This record gives sequence, C-alpha cells and structure tokens, in this order.
Amino acid sequence: MDSTADAEANGQIQAVFLPSGRRGSFPVGTPLVTAARSLGVDLDSVCGGRGLCGRCQVRCMTGAFPKHGIQSDQSHLSPLTATEIKYSQRKGPLPDDVRLGCHTELMGDVVIDVPPESQLHRQIVRKEAEYRDIHLDTATRLYYVEVPEPSLEQAISEQALLQQALTDEWGLPSLSMPCSVAPTLQAALASGDRGVTVAVFQSKEMIGLWPGLFDRPRGVAIDVGSTTVAAHLCDLNTGEVIATAGVMNPQIRFGEDLMSRVSYVMMEPEGAEQMTAAIRECLNELLQSLSQEVAGVISDILEITLVANPIMHHLVLGINPINLGGAPFALTIDSACTLRAADIGINIQAEGKVYTLPCIAGHVGADAAGVILAEQPYEQEELSLLVDVGTNAEIVLGNSKRLLACSSPTGPAFEGAQISSGQRATVGAIERVRIDPDTLEPNIKIIGSELWSAEPDFELAIADTGVTGICGSGIIEVIAEMFLAGIVSADGVINGALADKTPRIRQQGRTWCYVLYTPPQDGPRREVIITQNDIRQIQLAKAALYAGIKLLMDELGVTTVDRIRLAGAFGSHISVTHAMVLGLIPDCPLENVSPAGNAASMGARIALLDETARPAIERVVTHIERVETATADAFQHYFVEAMAFPHNSDPFTNLFEVVRQPVVREVASAGKRRRRAK
Repeated sequence: MDSTADAEANGQIQAVFLPSGRRGSFPVGTPLVTAARSLGVDLDSVCGGRGLCGRCQVRCMTGAFPKHGIQSDQSHLSPLTATEIKYSQRKGPLPDDVRLGCHTELMGDVVIDVPPESQLHRQIVRKEAEYRDIHLDTATRLYYVEVPEPSLEQAISEQALLQQALTDEWGLPSLSMPCSVAPTLQAALASGDRGVTVAVFQSKEMIGLWPGLFDRPRGVAIDVGSTTVAAHLCDLNTGEVIATAGVMNPQIRFGEDLMSRVSYVMMEPEGAEQMTAAIRECLNELLQSLSQEVAGVISDILEITLVANPIMHHLVLGINPINLGGAPFALTIDSACTLRAADIGINIQAEGKVYTLPCIAGHVGADAAGVILAEQPYEQEELSLLVDVGTNAEIVLGNSKRLLACSSPTGPAFEGAQISSGQRATVGAIERVRIDPDTLEPNIKIIGSELWSAEPDFELAIADTGVTGICGSGIIEVIAEMFLAGIVSADGVINGALADKTPRIRQQGRTWCYVLYTPPQDGPRREVIITQNDIRQIQLAKAALYAGIKLLMDELGVTTVDRIRLAGAFGSHISVTHAMVLGLIPDCPLENVSPAGNAASMGARIALLDETARPAIERVVTHIERVETATADAFQHYFVEAMAFPHNSDPFTNLFEVVRQPVVREVASAGKRRRRAK
C-alpha cells in the first residue's frame, strides 16, 4: 500500500518542511499553508491565500527520504487548481514540481522545500568580507599594447604581431591563444584602433581580449558551505573587495546535512547530477548578482578561487561523492585544481579559470585548507587549535613543527536544526540570552533589534517581526545560562524541582522544559521553549566536537593549547565564554580564545590575490597528519565523557573567570565532588 493509501486508511499523513526540518501529522486534505503555519514554518504570503501574490511557492520533493521515513511524490498533493492555472497564465508557467501553498492540499506523505524567496524571514548569511593586508601578486594580469598593421613586407599573422608587441613592451614570452579567444582578435584590433588589452594567466596563456584600454579585471573568492554559499568580488588591480553576497545552498532540499545528501545520492541514480546542477546554477546566479551590484558584466570576472568541504568540492567539480559516505572515506581527488570555468558550467570570461584549494582528508576539505592558509599555524611557534564549526566540524591542531587535522560529526544542531524552536540566523531569531540566577527570568536579544527583552520598548520595537525562534548562538547561550543558573545539571538534565520556583519550568511528558519566551497574549506567535531533547542534541554535538579535539591533543601529546581560533559564521557569533562553560572547547585562557571570522573565505581571497600562496598551501597540506575519528578507539570514550557540562575530563578552571552569578560556585563545586566520587 503506498503512502497515499495509508493516509486514506488512517486519516493522517506526514509532512516534512525543508530547510527547517519541521514535521507533523495532518488529516488528509489539510491545506499546505495551514500545515506549514501550524508548525511555525516560515512561509510568505501577502494576498490572504487568494493565489495572487505567488509568494507561497513551494517545491514538492520526489523520491525516498529514509531519514524522514517518507516516500514523497507530487501525486501526494491535490491536483493543480484553476487559481494556480490562472496565476501561471498571468505570471508565467510554474515549474512542474512547484505549487502555490495556499491552493494545495496534502493528500499523502510529502517532503516540501520552502525556497529562500518564499521565506518571510530570509536567512542572514553572515559572511561579510574582512579587511586584511594581502600580498598582491595575482595569477591573471592585464597588459595594454598597440599592435602594428600587417604589411606586405612583413607577412605575418595578427596573432604573431600581438605576441611581438607583448614581448617588446612587456617582456612576455610566447603565449598560447585558446581557440575561443582567437575569433575576438580581429574585431578588437579594429574597434580599438589597433590598441588592445590582453588578460594573461600565469604569464603563459591569453584568456581574454578587449578593444582599447580595459581596466576592470575581477576575481571572485567563493566558500561553498553545506548551508550557505558566500562570494567576495575583488578588483584584481587593487585587491579591494568591491562586493559581497551570500545565499542559502540550494542543495539543502536534498538533505539538511552532508551525509543526508550522500544518502540521497545512494538512493537516487541521478542524485549527484541533480545536486551538481543545483550548486552550479546557484554559483552562476551569485556571480551575476555580484556583477550587477558593481554595474559590471559577468565576463569581467577572469578568475575564481573556491574552497569547500569535500562533498561540496566534489559536487561542484561534477564528481560523485558516494565514496565519502562510508569507510575508508576516500577522496576521488585531493590535489589543488586549475581548470576552465566553462568546463564546469560556470559563466564567467570564456577562458576564465577556477582554482580549487586542495582537500586534506575524506572529511577535511579545501575549506580547512583555506582556514590554514588564513591563520598560518605552520609559521608559528605557539600551539594553535583551529576549529571550523558547521554541520561537520573541521579541526586543525599544531604549529611550525607539526600539524594534525580531523573532522567530527557535530550535525546541524549548532545551526538551529533538530532544535524544537531552532532556526537559522534570520531576523527575529534569538541570538543572545541571559538568565537571572535568583528569579530564573530570561533576558533575550533577537537579530534585527538592539533592545533586550528586559527593556520596556522591546515588544513594540519587534512588532513587525516578533520572536520567531532561536539560532545557533542563542542555543549555546541559553543552555550555558541554564547550567550556570542551576536549571540544568552537569549531566544535562532540567531540574523539575524548580517548577515550584518559576512557571517557566514546565512538565513536558516525562521530562521538563524551560519557557524562554512567551509572546504577548494578543499575538499569534508561538512560545520559544527549550526542551530536554534540545539539550541532548547540543550535548551530542558538543561531545563530538570535543572528542575530536581530544584525539588530536592525544596524538600530539599535549594537554593544553596556547590559542584557540573559532572559524566560520557560527564561530564568529557565539559567545566564547558560553562555549567554554558548556565545554565545546578545551580549557584555555579566555583572552587567547577568539573568533577567526570567515577564515575559509579569507584563505580563498589570499589564494585569489596572491598566486604564490597556492604552491605554499599545497606544500603544507602534504605534510598534515590525518586522524580518522570514525576508526579511533578513544573517540567513543571521549565522546561519552564530553556529554557532561562542561566535560568530565578537565577541571572547571575557567568557569571562575566568567562567574556572574553566585550559583556558579555551587554548581562548580558539585561538579568537582561528582568527579572526585568517581
């Protein structure tokens, strides 16, 4: 019996909404938009469900989704309505798998993708460019020359005359001219009054020609993450970042985390091709957007450098990542690549180049190489720990003498996924939390407002957006604050006995929860609640991260590190203090723990603007020692120990540096007694 027949039999169907991952059971015939809103799914609409605005467009996924236990198909939705047909006639035809949520009913089990343009509160992709001195020595350079007219006395080709001019004026050796460039030479010479600008790659190859003087050489540094894609458009003459853009990775509709996407490839014969097409289309749209922002054209872009985790790296290059789904997690290619952008469907200058940084190991990718290039631990005596936290944490430890790397499966909890009120970093998401240790009352701050909830005008200031959920940085802070206030024990259990003290601690089945935010009574929004399962999800994520770090420390034979750098958007916005309280990272003087910003993107920019950095990072990567967490005997041991807050293997040495509440001393003492008893 298929899922539609099952639905008819029991009167309930299952619907999962991506990218939030929220799911629920609904009666057959429930309007899709009603189901979405009952789950708190962010679905836009301004026409009151009349099918006029088209902002509630959603995509029905097709195929098996083992993670969700669902077989989804377009036939599990009600047939196309007259309103949708009229909308298509007025606005242009909808793709076959796209429906208007306000005029679609659920008839069977489905997985529904809500694209960014249909989300009322679009994600804030926090990957702004950072300023830093970079040695400017680009691989692609422009040369202007004036080419003499051919003559009967000197019967040579215009290509030869151009080459002679480049040699005479710029000392360039014999350069190759690709077949795609040759047809533009005659017209460029004619319209430029025999003056042309030539783009030369690595002093070997002409990759572009323009009539007259062309002075807008552009390059783009791209970080393809599993959740977001960030790009920085740079002027290759000056090295200046002239535009920055970021978007959600469209592959999220195939799976929230990396292994879900590999599973999709395993289940769907054309899965890899679908994801490759999706990310390449995304990159082309991003490049077009960047060019338009600076009033340029996409053909001004001559070069791209790209960093990505191994699975994203393989998919961009059109390589099936299926080998990365199981031991021995073998990369198909780990070396750096330089190739024509056109060969991988990237629409820049016809002969423009794409350089990908090298990968390090099966789950330690070119993005980790970018972080290493940006932070340069291989040139320092002090022992550095670099952590790039995403759905898969990439960890590097070492100095000029020795470097080690591993990855650890933290999952998407740090980004708000698998959390009951969790969401990505959008306007309205709680990002900061403080809890009074005496009253247990919270004080919150949301993205998009400078006010804290304890301030009198908070609700008025956020009237347009409201509090929509809690993002990764807020999750870390609220659980750390709950621990410091005594609401949560070192074992991660919510103390139900405190329900007599505050109504914010509420029974939920056999466990307890903490009500972080209650909307005004006249508002339609939902409460934001921290459940026992939410705490468990963070414990699992932080234990995996800490266990990976401990493996590297063991391998290096050290018990402390000199400095910790937290890379990535998550690392840039979490409170280092609260991360230390929870035990995400090992003990280290707090003044030596700092965010590294978007270090992977910075590494991509360095490789774009300084050609000499490319062989440098390629050499460093060959000497990095890989540690495989999946097969390490000690990983499970450290993982279990690290489930506690902060963790069972190290003393609470740093908690006293951040004490703001008297209860901390009591909690810390109890933790010490517990370990001594063991």
